[in-house]
Amino acid sequence: MNTTSTPSAQLAPHALKSAREHFRVVIIGGGTAGITVAARLRRRGVKDMAILEPSAKHYYQPLWTLVGAGEARVEDTVRDEADFIPRDVRWIQERAEEVDPVAREVRTSSGLRVGYDFLVVAPGIQLDWDGVRGLREALQTPQVSSNYDVTLAPKTWEMIRAFEGGEALFTHPATPVKCAGAPQKIMYLAADHWRLRGVRERVNVAFCSAGKTIFGVRPFAEVLERVVARHGIVPRFQHDLVEVRSDRREAVFQVPGDGDIKVEVILPYDLLHVTPPQSAPDFIKQSPLAHADGPSKGWVKADKYTLQHPDHAEVFALGDASDLPTSRTGAAIRKQAPVLVENLLAAMAGRELTARYDGYASCPLTTGYGKLLLAEFDYDGKPAPSFPLIDTRKERHDMWLMKKYGLPRLYWDFMLRGRA
Repeated sequence: MNTTSTPSAQLAPHALKSAREHFRVVIIGGGTAGITVAARLRRRGVKDMAILEPSAKHYYQPLWTLVGAGEARVEDTVRDEADFIPRDVRWIQERAEEVDPVAREVRTSSGLRVGYDFLVVAPGIQLDWDGVRGLREALQTPQVSSNYDVTLAPKTWEMIRAFEGGEALFTHPATPVKCAGAPQKIMYLAADHWRLRGVRERVNVAFCSAGKTIFGVRPFAEVLERVVARHGIVPRFQHDLVEVRSDRREAVFQVPGDGDIKVEVILPYDLLHVTPPQSAPDFIKQSPLAHADGPSKGWVKADKYTLQHPDHAEVFALGDASDLPTSRTGAAIRKQAPVLVENLLAAMAGRELTARYDGYASCPLTTGYGKLLLAEFDYDGKPAPSFPLIDTRKERHDMWLMKKYGLPRLYWDFMLRGRA
C-alpha cells in the first residue's frame, strides 16, 4: 500500500502527556471527511493537528451494497485506521463527548481536554437501531438484515441467495441517512438476482419508504420509476417503519391519516431489509454547535457555501453530521473537503473566505447486476455530470465497473491521501 507516513508514526496513537493538550487544528472524526481534510491540510504544510477517532479500523462503506449482493468481499471494505493518519498528525484514539466552543476545547471519553485554535467537526452519523421497536431482536433472526452494518452485509447476501419466495420488504426511514440511495440499491439487486435464478414470480417485492417519491431529483427519479416498474416492485411511500415483530414476521409502519393523525399499517414479511433511522451523534445534538430546534435540530451548523460555523468563526463542519442541504455521500465530501481546507487556511491567515461549495453530491445507484445509474446533482437539484461526454442519466455498464473497481481505488489511494 502506498503510504505517506513512516511505520513508526503509524503503529499506534501517541501517548498523551497530560490531562490537557492543545493543537492549532483539531479534527473530530477519522472517517471519510476527517481523514480527507487532515491529508489535504498536511499537504499544505499544517503540522500541529490532532484527530479524535476511537476506531482502529476504517471502512469503505459504499461497497457494502455489493457485499450484500454477493459481488464483493467484506474484507475488501476494511483497512487499518493507522495506515491513513497523516505523518506528524496526533491520533487521539478516543471518542469526543463534549465540545465547548467558548473555551475552545473538546472533552474525550477519558476526560482529556483537547484545546484548539481551529476545529473541524466531522464525526459522521449514528445509526439509531433502537429507534425501531424490536429491530435489534429481529436482526438476530434469519429473515432480517441491514447493509448499514459491516457484520450484517454478508447476512443480507445469504438471505437473498437462499430466498425461495414470499414477501420481501425493503425500508427507508423518515430521517436523513448516509447514501440515500442505498436502501433501494440492494432491492434492485435482490430482484434481479431472483429473476436470474428463476424465482422472481414467487416473490412480492415492496419498497416501504417514509419519503414521498423514489428520488428527490426529478431527472433521475424518472429513470428509477422505470426501474421500479421493470422489476415489478410495489412502492409504498409515506410508510415509516416503527416496529418489527419478529415472532410474527410483521413490520409495523406509520402512515398519514386524517389531518395530523398517524395510523399503523402492518405488513407481513418473509425477508426484511431495514435501513435504520439515523441522526447526528448524541454529543453533537447536545452541543452549542448544533441547531437547538427547527428542521435541522441536532445537526451541526455550517454555512452551505463556505462550511464555516455561523456562530463560531474558528469552527468548520462537513460530512454527514453537518446541516448542509445535500445528500450525505462520500462524493459530496470529496467536493466539500477542498473547499473547507481552502477556507480554513484563509481563516488561519486572517484572509477572506472565497472558496465555495455548490452542493455537489453523487449517488451511484445499482439498478441490477452490471447496471448503474450515476445520479450527480447540486444544491438546485440540477444534474451536475462529471463526465460531460457520457449520458449518465441512463443505466450504464461502465458506471457499474467504476463503482465496483474504480471508486474503491479512488477512495483508498487518492481521496484519503488528499490527492483527489
